[in-house]
Amino acid sequence: MAQDQSSLLLRKQLKELNKHPVEGFSAGLIDDDDLYKWEVVILGPGDTIYEGGVFKAELTFPKEYPHRPPKMKFVTEMFHPNIGPDGSVCISILHEPGDDKYGYEKASERWLPVHTVETILLSVISMLADPNDESPANVDAAKLRREEPDVYKRKVGRLVRKSQDDL
Repeated sequence: MAQDQSSLLLRKQLKELNKHPVEGFSAGLIDDDDLYKWEVVILGPGDTIYEGGVFKAELTFPKEYPHRPPKMKFVTEMFHPNIGPDGSVCISILHEPGDDKYGYEKASERWLPVHTVETILLSVISMLADPNDESPANVDAAKLRREEPDVYKRKVGRLVRKSQDDL
């Protein structure tokens, strides 16, 4: 039953994104036979150090979607405090629903079934523009951003150029 609900919802969201594209990203299925694996392309947000970048990622949805969040992982090499060295995205809305056992996040900041592919990707774009250094998935990126911002910007700039070359 949960799988039927999730596949109907994912199909609806895909149709909506195809009918009404959202500026800043595109999303679609990796394989037409699997509604649970999506490929995403995010354009680096303007007026940020990621501007001009073209970043590929994957969203993997659990069968319990929308009651549980998808996982998101960048395929394009990234250097960002909230993106792990393996490309995994760490933002509150992708954390399991409910109270945070560490008390860092409020339940209202974590996954809620009202989130859609669109709200997730808009949150990730916002995260690119405004990293959270307080709870980093990449400690090296957070530390470099705080302590040597010029070095951080140069490193990200190289990755932005590389993302353009990889097209």
